[in-house]
Amino acid sequence: MDDRVIVVGAGPVGLALAGELRVGGAEVTVLERLAAPATESRATTLDARTMELLDERGLLARLGTVPREPRGHFGGLPLGLDGQPSPFAGQWKVPQARVEALLGDRARRLGADIRREHEVRALRPAADGVSIDAVTGGSGRRVRLTAGYVVGCDGEESTVAALAGFDLPGRDARRELLRCDVRGVDIPDRRFQRLPRGFAVAATREGLTRVMVHEYGRTPAVRTAAPGFDEVVAAWARVTGEDISGGTPVWVNAFGDVSRQAAHYRRGRVLLAGDAAHRHLPVGGQAINLGLQDAFDLGWKLAAEVAGTAPAGLLDSYHDERHRAGRRAMAVIDAQALIMLGGPEIEPVRSLFGELLGHRAVRDLLAARLGGLDAGAGHPAGRAGTPERRQEVPS
Repeated sequence: MDDRVIVVGAGPVGLALAGELRVGGAEVTVLERLAAPATESRATTLDARTMELLDERGLLARLGTVPREPRGHFGGLPLGLDGQPSPFAGQWKVPQARVEALLGDRARRLGADIRREHEVRALRPAADGVSIDAVTGGSGRRVRLTAGYVVGCDGEESTVAALAGFDLPGRDARRELLRCDVRGVDIPDRRFQRLPRGFAVAATREGLTRVMVHEYGRTPAVRTAAPGFDEVVAAWARVTGEDISGGTPVWVNAFGDVSRQAAHYRRGRVLLAGDAAHRHLPVGGQAINLGLQDAFDLGWKLAAEVAGTAPAGLLDSYHDERHRAGRRAMAVIDAQALIMLGGPEIEPVRSLFGELLGHRAVRDLLAARLGGLDAGAGHPAGRAGTPERRQEVPS
């Protein structure tokens, strides 16, 4: 069997997985379609469990000072997080681009082969390995690579999942949010504010304002590209009455409350992790945290399988544990989407949840769920009995 693992996707999840595989001694090639890392930070929050995992690997010092937010939310309703059973209780504000740079540096230092401008076009699983055809850069040159295993970490529109025939049951988005990072606007901060015509968020840090807006009852648009800034400006004005047209957009996108999860995270020698395996509203940084926790669980198990040291069933336990964790998290996400983005008809439910959050047991339960710390979540490496602060393989 080929002892190489091909990871498709060089976002935070793929790079985290590549580093973990190298720690376990596996040869790793990472294929990424984009020529350079993304500069925008779609996610800005790490949860308590992810912080534990980074700490176990000695990576927190490289992040430097990380702002901690002791208060989170459940569907836009304030929720204190100090009761989380972790030394990293709370939410930690780290831009996704910074996390990606940290994990990319680690993967390269450990000897992962990261190849950019490689777009996967074909995938052929076999009994003893997998072959991949990719097109490189502007030249259009076709290359073929083989590996013992392939892992798709290539996001919601995963090429690997599609080519390997993974089934992702669930539903498409029913609600959509427009999101934009914009410079040069002076508007009040809004924290999960429900207004008569919609839902609005605005937060300014270091001169950059992130706005998010949803109009009640508006169905998601069919999109083949990101929305224009003018669409965000118009929606923001309709919901808040404010004019942000004079600002300079840095990044604009749209996302919805899609809810789909792969029926199986493994099909023979092809596996999925992160958004390739579960698609959902990225509320509270759940997408990046679930994905990183997938990677930290899969890495040591797949490395042991490649090395021939894994006990029977170890690799299959990746699906068992992380599918359960994803399913539980997505149920919480769907509940939050309803409470946060539902129209006026949802107000009685919001009122009831507000009362329930007055009880310490409810707050602690939900805080643990949001932090990836509840006992039923399926914990990645560290709590699963693998060595913490493992000796890393030198490059």
